[in-house]
Amino acid sequence: QVQLVESGGGLVQAGGSLRLSCAADRSIFRLYNMGWYRQAPGKQRELVAAITSGGSTKYVDSVKGRFTISRDNAKNTVYLRMNSLKPEDTASYYCAASDNNDYLVSWGQGTQVTVSS
Repeated sequence: QVQLVESGGGLVQAGGSLRLSCAADRSIFRLYNMGWYRQAPGKQRELVAAITSGGSTKYVDSVKGRFTISRDNAKNTVYLRMNSLKPEDTASYYCAASDNNDYLVSWGQGTQVTVSS
């Protein structure tokens, strides 16, 4: 397993930007597919963006063109760059690691993102 620690959340005005980071404690990180999820109060957790161990990415439609997921295997870290933030992006954001069978092996503790209008 790998332990994940998110950082970078905060309060930002609509239209602003944030960059979330998720640091893993082991270099085996490079073998995992990584995802950023979010959960708003009263809503189900949703996958926002994902990046495979090989670097392929995908996004939920609501963030396409605004969010960018990337990874730095040398730093055991995955990032989520969020631009043009909207109030509806307000949520707790979590990173997660999964293996090639889509089995979730680890979750981070989450970081809060609040976008004011």
